[in-house]
Amino acid sequence: MTQLREDAPSMAPLRRVLQGLKAHRFVAIGAFLSLLLLTAATAVTPQIFRWGIDQGIAAKNFTVVWESAALMVVAAIARGLFNFGQTFWSEATSQGVAYDLRNQLFTKIETLSFSYHDRSQTSQLITRATSDVEQIRSLVGTSLIQVFGAVITLVTIATILLVMNWQLALITLIVVPIAGWLLTRFFSRNGSVFQRVQQQLGDLNAVLQENLLGVRVVKAFVRESQEKARYTALNNELIAVSMKTLYAIRNTFPLIFLLSNLITVVVVGYGGAQVINRQFSIGELVAFNSYLLFILQPILLIGFAAPAIAQAAASAQRVYEVLDAEVEIRDRPHAIPFVKCGGRITFENVSFRYPGATTEALRGVSFETKPNELIAILGMTGSGKSTIINLLPRFYDPTRGAVRIDGHDVREFSLTSLRSRIGIVFQETTLFSGTLRENIAYAKPDASSAEIIEAAKNAQIHDFIAGLPDGYDTIVGERGVGLSGGQRQRIAIARTLLTDYRILILDDSTSAVDAKTAAEIQTALDRLMEQKTCTAFVIAQRITTVRNADRILLMDQGVLVAQGTHEELMRTSPLYSAILESQVKRS
Repeated sequence: MTQLREDAPSMAPLRRVLQGLKAHRFVAIGAFLSLLLLTAATAVTPQIFRWGIDQGIAAKNFTVVWESAALMVVAAIARGLFNFGQTFWSEATSQGVAYDLRNQLFTKIETLSFSYHDRSQTSQLITRATSDVEQIRSLVGTSLIQVFGAVITLVTIATILLVMNWQLALITLIVVPIAGWLLTRFFSRNGSVFQRVQQQLGDLNAVLQENLLGVRVVKAFVRESQEKARYTALNNELIAVSMKTLYAIRNTFPLIFLLSNLITVVVVGYGGAQVINRQFSIGELVAFNSYLLFILQPILLIGFAAPAIAQAAASAQRVYEVLDAEVEIRDRPHAIPFVKCGGRITFENVSFRYPGATTEALRGVSFETKPNELIAILGMTGSGKSTIINLLPRFYDPTRGAVRIDGHDVREFSLTSLRSRIGIVFQETTLFSGTLRENIAYAKPDASSAEIIEAAKNAQIHDFIAGLPDGYDTIVGERGVGLSGGQRQRIAIARTLLTDYRILILDDSTSAVDAKTAAEIQTALDRLMEQKTCTAFVIAQRITTVRNADRILLMDQGVLVAQGTHEELMRTSPLYSAILESQVKRS
């Protein structure tokens, strides 16, 4: 419990949320003005009651009775109109704030470095962009206006009560500081509990996401019951944490309700005695009792808003943790554009450790390419092959050493120009919802049909697409479901070939296709590399894929242990010979 209190969210994130209202100040002002008018219409209603009772009913003046009745109808209509205005404008404000936060979050997530995503759960980011933003929207649209309205009403009604009968007013107002102390204690003790709810919801979403993405694996290994048990266990933990919020409410708000009821009893008794002694009229007592309800209502509204405010404070803290996260890979001041590539790519004693890792993925790697070389990177799983190509487009920066293109450290180039000139086909193929045409033209949306078809032909996927009923307008299923692994991979290759690349990187990009198709793709790539590239890298685990490369870099446990042509490595590298022998035996 001590740890929970130490982790309790502060109110600073809520102040930042309020600062976000500046962008929507005119709509917020409309909501505030409607609130003031609603408070005025509410405050005047008991005075109409008092006038109608004392000057109408008690005096048997029917004119006053009818006039007071008409005024009460007018006041009721006014309250309805102003309440609608307050609700409409506050909701418009909250939607605007949520819109801004969602855009800011998405933009920040898109710009955050790979290292941040390596450390973060996707489900937690989704929860922050959806559930947490919704909590903030609810705060701005409902809880915030409730609190402002409650404070304004409290001050207005307290002033009227003190003018009407200061003795009764003091008895009534004693509930305010007591309720304030109870609510302050509620915030200080239970803020972290509401943060735990959102954290637990993110963990639950993580299991849901894993099962949605891996539903085929779950079914293939008949693990439905185990996954259901895992989800149920986390769901039970979410319920347990949610119940703690109810226990916190239980320990605070019944005291406020009891106190308000006791104050009502005292006011009726003391005020009734003053009426009997003719120190107070019946109309004034009725009006005072009405105001009593109005003064207790704001306290209760603040009480009901308190859990939502605590929840929103926790959500705002989680949202701003993402928005304030440092972008580790960014443009240096006065970054230069990467336009021309002579083909000399240099790794100077490069070492790299992934964030949170205990061992280095690369250790002292040094090599230099020549113009128009086809460089193959070979090694066992985990040898550091993909890490090398991750450093070239600055997905990560080396922990030691430097990566240079034509003598320029890649950190000197602007990220946009650098990455737009490096074409990459990743080992794991990602397709987006939309048509095949849109997926191929993902990096070049204005590409002509001829360009798209040419890229598809070079990737050996055109004939397949042309044979579909809708051709290039065929809708791709979620994550490319409905396409084979080889088909998805070839679409990814076509997507890369359509870009204006100068350096081409193929990360085991033909692993999911048959040998004949791989040979056809490789022939097309060889032709394209001669036309557009200054240097090309091919990463593979199979020697047959890279034996025709100009140079092969052999990696082993993060170290460049040998380099040369296929024939040279066959003569000089025992590891290369061992890999070739093992692959021949398997085939």
